Amino acid sequence: MNIYIETERLILRKFVEEDYERLFLLDSDPEVMKYIGMPTLNKAEESKEVVKMIMQQYKDNGLGRLAVVEKESGLLIGWSGLKLHTTEINGHQNFYDLGYRFIPETWGKGYAFESGKASLQFGFNEVKADVIYAHAHSENIASNKILPKLGFENKGKFTEPDGICFWYELRRENFKQ
Repeated sequence: MNIYIETERLILRKFVEEDYERLFLLDSDPEVMKYIGMPTLNKAEESKEVVKMIMQQYKDNGLGRLAVVEKESGLLIGWSGLKLHTTEINGHQNFYDLGYRFIPETWGKGYAFESGKASLQFGFNEVKADVIYAHAHSENIASNKILPKLGFENKGKFTEPDGICFWYELRRENFKQ
Protein backbone atom coordinates (compact mmCIF):
# COMPACT_ATOMS: atom_id res chain seq x y z
CA MET A 1 0.00 0.00 0.00
CA ASN A 2 1.46 3.34 -0.99
CA ILE A 3 0.89 5.77 1.84
CA TYR A 4 1.21 9.48 1.21
CA ILE A 5 -0.87 11.90 3.26
CA GLU A 6 -0.83 15.63 2.88
CA THR A 7 -2.23 18.11 5.41
CA GLU A 8 -2.16 21.89 5.38
CA ARG A 9 1.42 22.07 6.73
CA LEU A 10 2.73 18.50 6.65
CA ILE A 11 3.51 15.54 4.43
CA LEU A 12 3.27 12.06 5.95
CA ARG A 13 5.08 9.45 3.89
CA LYS A 14 6.81 6.12 4.29
CA PHE A 15 10.28 6.18 5.77
CA VAL A 16 13.23 5.65 3.44
CA GLU A 17 16.74 4.64 4.52
CA GLU A 18 18.10 8.17 4.08
CA ASP A 19 15.78 9.42 6.86
CA TYR A 20 17.94 7.91 9.58
CA GLU A 21 20.03 11.05 10.21
CA ARG A 22 16.98 13.23 10.90
CA LEU A 23 15.37 10.42 12.91
CA PHE A 24 18.49 10.34 15.08
CA LEU A 25 17.66 13.92 16.17
CA LEU A 26 14.57 12.47 17.86
CA ASP A 27 16.01 9.20 19.11
CA SER A 28 19.05 10.84 20.74
CA ASP A 29 17.16 13.67 22.51
CA PRO A 30 16.47 13.00 26.22
CA GLU A 31 13.46 15.36 26.19
CA VAL A 32 11.85 13.52 23.26
CA MET A 33 12.51 10.11 24.83
CA LYS A 34 11.49 11.13 28.36
CA TYR A 35 8.14 9.29 28.38
CA ILE A 36 8.89 6.58 25.82
CA GLY A 37 10.34 3.95 28.14
CA MET A 38 13.35 3.43 25.89
CA PRO A 39 16.91 4.72 26.24
CA THR A 40 18.20 7.46 23.96
CA LEU A 41 20.31 6.31 21.04
CA ASN A 42 24.00 7.24 20.98
CA LYS A 43 24.94 6.66 17.34
CA ALA A 44 23.19 7.62 14.11
CA GLU A 45 23.83 4.06 12.92
CA GLU A 46 21.31 2.87 15.53
CA SER A 47 18.62 4.98 13.85
CA LYS A 48 19.37 3.14 10.60
CA GLU A 49 18.18 -0.02 12.34
CA VAL A 50 15.00 1.75 13.52
CA VAL A 51 14.24 2.83 9.94
CA LYS A 52 14.82 -0.74 8.70
CA MET A 53 12.45 -2.06 11.39
CA ILE A 54 9.72 0.41 10.33
CA MET A 55 10.25 -0.46 6.66
CA GLN A 56 9.85 -4.15 7.57
CA GLN A 57 6.53 -3.31 9.27
CA TYR A 58 5.31 -1.85 5.97
CA LYS A 59 6.10 -5.17 4.30
CA ASP A 60 4.69 -7.36 7.09
CA ASN A 61 1.60 -5.34 8.06
CA GLY A 62 0.92 -2.97 5.17
CA LEU A 63 1.53 0.07 7.34
CA GLY A 64 3.73 1.55 10.04
CA ARG A 65 4.76 4.90 11.45
CA LEU A 66 5.24 7.58 8.81
CA ALA A 67 7.94 10.19 8.39
CA VAL A 68 6.53 13.69 8.90
CA VAL A 69 7.99 16.39 6.68
CA GLU A 70 7.27 20.04 7.35
CA LYS A 71 6.22 21.57 4.01
CA GLU A 72 7.68 25.00 4.81
CA SER A 73 11.20 23.75 5.59
CA GLY A 74 11.19 20.49 3.64
CA LEU A 75 12.73 18.79 6.68
CA LEU A 76 11.74 15.58 8.41
CA ILE A 77 10.58 16.82 11.83
CA GLY A 78 9.29 13.61 13.37
CA TRP A 79 7.00 10.68 12.81
CA SER A 80 3.33 9.97 13.23
CA GLY A 81 0.79 7.41 12.26
CA LEU A 82 -0.60 3.98 12.86
CA LYS A 83 1.21 0.81 13.77
CA LEU A 84 -0.17 -2.70 14.04
CA HIS A 85 0.89 -3.90 17.49
CA THR A 86 1.41 -7.63 17.31
CA THR A 87 2.78 -7.92 20.84
CA GLU A 88 0.55 -7.53 23.87
CA ILE A 89 0.11 -4.17 25.59
CA ASN A 90 -2.41 -3.71 28.39
CA GLY A 91 -4.11 -7.01 27.54
CA HIS A 92 -4.55 -6.09 23.85
CA GLN A 93 -2.82 -7.69 20.89
CA ASN A 94 -3.03 -7.23 17.09
CA PHE A 95 -4.47 -3.73 17.31
CA TYR A 96 -3.89 -0.41 15.57
CA ASP A 97 -2.14 2.19 17.67
CA LEU A 98 -1.70 5.90 16.99
CA GLY A 99 1.66 7.36 17.92
CA TYR A 100 3.79 10.40 17.17
CA ARG A 101 7.10 11.97 18.09
CA PHE A 102 8.53 15.33 17.03
CA ILE A 103 11.75 17.28 17.46
CA PRO A 104 11.44 19.83 20.30
CA GLU A 105 11.81 22.90 18.04
CA THR A 106 8.41 22.01 16.56
CA TRP A 107 6.58 21.40 19.84
CA GLY A 108 3.55 23.58 20.48
CA LYS A 109 2.79 24.13 16.76
CA GLY A 110 -0.09 21.65 16.60
CA TYR A 111 1.76 19.13 14.45
CA ALA A 112 0.88 16.14 16.67
CA PHE A 113 -2.81 17.02 16.39
CA GLU A 114 -2.64 17.74 12.65
CA SER A 115 -0.75 14.55 11.81
CA GLY A 116 -2.81 12.53 14.31
CA LYS A 117 -6.10 13.60 12.74
CA ALA A 118 -4.81 12.75 9.25
CA SER A 119 -3.59 9.36 10.51
CA LEU A 120 -6.97 8.61 12.09
CA GLN A 121 -8.78 9.54 8.86
CA PHE A 122 -6.46 7.15 7.03
CA GLY A 123 -7.05 4.44 9.65
CA PHE A 124 -10.83 4.62 9.59
CA ASN A 125 -11.35 5.43 5.89
CA GLU A 126 -8.56 3.48 4.13
CA VAL A 127 -7.56 0.73 6.57
CA LYS A 128 -11.21 0.33 7.67
CA ALA A 129 -10.25 -0.04 11.33
CA ASP A 130 -13.19 -0.26 13.74
CA VAL A 131 -11.15 0.94 16.69
CA ILE A 132 -7.78 2.62 17.15
CA TYR A 133 -5.93 2.76 20.45
CA ALA A 134 -3.25 5.01 21.88
CA HIS A 135 -1.39 5.21 25.15
CA ALA A 136 0.61 7.88 26.88
CA HIS A 137 2.70 8.07 30.02
CA SER A 138 0.64 9.66 32.79
CA GLU A 139 3.18 12.48 33.18
CA ASN A 140 3.20 13.30 29.45
CA ILE A 141 0.94 16.34 29.78
CA ALA A 142 1.04 17.28 26.08
CA SER A 143 -0.07 13.86 24.78
CA ASN A 144 -2.72 13.56 27.47
CA LYS A 145 -4.21 16.82 26.15
CA ILE A 146 -3.87 15.97 22.44
CA LEU A 147 -5.41 12.47 22.49
CA PRO A 148 -8.80 13.55 23.97
CA LYS A 149 -8.81 16.52 21.57
CA LEU A 150 -8.52 13.98 18.72
CA GLY A 151 -11.58 12.18 20.11
CA PHE A 152 -9.90 9.44 22.15
CA GLU A 153 -11.56 8.31 25.36
CA ASN A 154 -9.40 7.53 28.39
CA LYS A 155 -10.26 3.93 29.30
CA GLY A 156 -8.04 3.64 32.37
CA LYS A 157 -4.43 3.11 33.25
CA PHE A 158 -1.85 0.37 33.24
CA THR A 159 1.71 -0.01 34.42
CA GLU A 160 4.73 -0.06 32.15
CA PRO A 161 8.34 -0.50 33.37
CA ASP A 162 8.82 3.30 33.31
CA GLY A 163 5.58 4.15 35.15
CA ILE A 164 1.83 4.54 34.81
CA CYS A 165 0.32 5.00 31.35
CA PHE A 166 -3.17 6.01 30.29
CA TRP A 167 -4.96 3.79 27.77
CA TYR A 168 -7.04 5.51 25.09
CA GLU A 169 -9.63 4.18 22.67
CA LEU A 170 -11.35 5.74 19.66
CA ARG A 171 -14.13 3.87 17.88
CA ARG A 172 -14.96 4.57 14.25
CA GLU A 173 -18.48 5.75 15.10
CA ASN A 174 -17.11 8.34 17.54
CA PHE A 175 -14.50 9.80 15.17
CA LYS A 176 -15.31 13.28 13.96
CA GLN A 177 -13.87 13.78 10.46
